[in-house]
Amino acid sequence: MQQETLTRGLKNRHVQLMAIGGAIGTGLFLGAGKTIQLTGPSILLAYIITGVVLFLIMRALGELLLSNLQYHSFVDFVRDYLGNMAAFITGWTYWFCWISIAMADITAVGLYTQFWFPNVPQWMPGLIALVILLIMNLATVKLFGEMEFWFALIKVVAILALIVVGLYMIFRGFTTDQGPASFTNLWSHGGWFPNGLHGFIISFQMVVFAFVGMELVGLTAGETENPEKVIPRAINQIPIRVLLFYVGALLIIMSIYPWNAIVPTESPFVQVFAAVGIAAAAGIVNFVVLTSAASACNSAIFSTSRMVFSMAKDNNAPESFARLNKRKVPSNALFFSTIVILIAIVLNYIMPEGVFTLITSVSTVCFIFVWGIMVICHLRYRRTQPELASRSRFKLPLYPFSNYLILVFLAFVLVVLALAEDTRVALFVTPVWFILVAGIYLLKKRKLEQ
Repeated sequence: MQQETLTRGLKNRHVQLMAIGGAIGTGLFLGAGKTIQLTGPSILLAYIITGVVLFLIMRALGELLLSNLQYHSFVDFVRDYLGNMAAFITGWTYWFCWISIAMADITAVGLYTQFWFPNVPQWMPGLIALVILLIMNLATVKLFGEMEFWFALIKVVAILALIVVGLYMIFRGFTTDQGPASFTNLWSHGGWFPNGLHGFIISFQMVVFAFVGMELVGLTAGETENPEKVIPRAINQIPIRVLLFYVGALLIIMSIYPWNAIVPTESPFVQVFAAVGIAAAAGIVNFVVLTSAASACNSAIFSTSRMVFSMAKDNNAPESFARLNKRKVPSNALFFSTIVILIAIVLNYIMPEGVFTLITSVSTVCFIFVWGIMVICHLRYRRTQPELASRSRFKLPLYPFSNYLILVFLAFVLVVLALAEDTRVALFVTPVWFILVAGIYLLKKRKLEQ
């Protein structure tokens, strides 16, 4: 079969905003209240620590992708350094991760739309959004980049608005129903660790999930103009983004309202905007989370189709998925992933909610696995290709110490998942997924050998 190649249609601004969008999840807008209640001000430290680790993972990913510009996704280097079976398991695991995220987010689109149109059936907005995203993705990769650019920009503007409004309230000594807005609120209500070390440790499961999707930049390598310049710039700006968007936003929120006065069931963004007298605060934040959910689903359609395309080129998926349409887009792979997401939406209504929670928890464990595989590949690359590594202009800092630090951190997060009752089950169920995928690979291999 003739190998078809993807077109390099993603510009620098697309990749930069995708990297920002991948670093800002819906959890910051909606879930921050619950996270703050459980942890207190020490949540800032949890975000800084996780941000540093994710930055190191991205540096390892970037170095590997730029070591060979023929790599279109990380599955390509997993095959080179860990073999075809590892590539098969990693590729389909990553595909599953994003399918489950799409399931969650396309359902969320329906829920958020009901804020304005309560009589509209929940399934309808999700279905309409899915069809629109599919059509846009089928057009050109540039159009996908354009959508992500604007989706991410909305999130960025919302956070910057919160920070500007918050600073104004703090420096003007604005008084809320909980007292004056002041940076002293960070430590004057039980200190930095009001819920002790346990509360701080438990927070990592939520913080890590907030960063899921940051590695999406690694899937754009084959479709980015001038990847040697654009990808390092996107990765190197991750620490600034973490400090500004997560740490900055949460620091402002907890300075305006003491951590123990933040309503866990409500978005802290709504609380802050409403306090300053913006009547439409809830509507504005609802619009932001709606676009955030659509953005995540858009990323899922893109990433799963590129993963299936990459797998098909290695004969780890049906051959038809490796075909591109005349606009150099893997249309068959796009249709396949979208149909699976559609089935998942139907199942989401039929099955009890507990099953859905389980799927997303398993997805989190699978993301940790994928990140770990990337870091192990980097270790193998440095050991087996010392000459190629020496020519690299974008190296992972502090190798090999940083590799082992990442792996220890990921193991620590798995232990944290075991501590919480709602995520513990995922640790027992996830091995079933890996056994299933490994079994399919071995059956496929045996069939080819006959």
